[in-house]
Amino acid sequence: MESGARSSLPSVAGAFRAALPEWWPVLLGMAILFVPTFYYLFTGPWIGEEQGHGPIIFGLALWLIYRKWPETLAATTPPRTSWTGWPVLVFGLLAHVLGRSQKILLLEIGSIILVMAAVLLIKRGSKALRVLWFPFFFMLFMVPLPSEFVAAVTMPMKMAVSWATEHLLWALGYPISRSGVILQIGQYQLLVADACAGLQTLLTLEALGLFYLNLMRHPSAFRNIALAILIIPISFSANVIRVIVLTLITYYYGDAAGQGFLHGFAGMVLFVTALVLILSVDSALQWLVRRMHGGHDGHGGPGGGHAAAPLRTKEAT
Repeated sequence: MESGARSSLPSVAGAFRAALPEWWPVLLGMAILFVPTFYYLFTGPWIGEEQGHGPIIFGLALWLIYRKWPETLAATTPPRTSWTGWPVLVFGLLAHVLGRSQKILLLEIGSIILVMAAVLLIKRGSKALRVLWFPFFFMLFMVPLPSEFVAAVTMPMKMAVSWATEHLLWALGYPISRSGVILQIGQYQLLVADACAGLQTLLTLEALGLFYLNLMRHPSAFRNIALAILIIPISFSANVIRVIVLTLITYYYGDAAGQGFLHGFAGMVLFVTALVLILSVDSALQWLVRRMHGGHDGHGGPGGGHAAAPLRTKEAT
């Protein structure tokens, strides 16, 4: 049974303490290598709105690795070194040097993932990377996309959010008009910025949705795939709600309120709205899956019971 297999694994803290004598020189070396990078990120890009999701993604990925470490050790004992780790390490170090010297953020952040993956391959082999595949995939969401691609995709998204905001507020009786991505409400003009309706917001919400799926580990493939796809319209809806909130704040309290503290508060509204929508859609999908299985939840037991859950060693996403 799965519960019995899991109970035989060492605790997470115990597994880390046992591995520390072997791993501390490696961790120290990686810390020395990447301290300048993280200092730059935490004092530059990661305090801005466009890349502000970076530390959240990285922290959650490290937590996932920490959580899966006992399973990783159990699956890779005795450890087998994979030779593919060495070329990956060389490539990661070259990307770090180039990204650091030329200030190419994509390479500098990407090198962190490459070096971590290479060290894992060298120390524990490819099986360890298979166990921890999701945290490394999850970290890809903190790598910034090329600015040309972001600019090309962001403008249509801003136009769509502006159009939806205009029509919704007009339907509610507000004096609003639009010219491109500029909204005019009352005496105020608002420019829908990249951060309010951009590709990066979509990717951040997609990442958080996949993180939620990974934690829930739904047995239904339909439920997982449907929710992952529906996160895209959920992100769009959350962006529209955020722009509507900022527009109404400006309309009722003035431009200073819309651009001050309440602008940051609207960012919180975005993620809270997205979380509520994800949970609501997931509940609706759970109900639909039960209907499809004739009142069962896919485990084989009525009413969502987990007693008869099959043995699973791979996380659903």
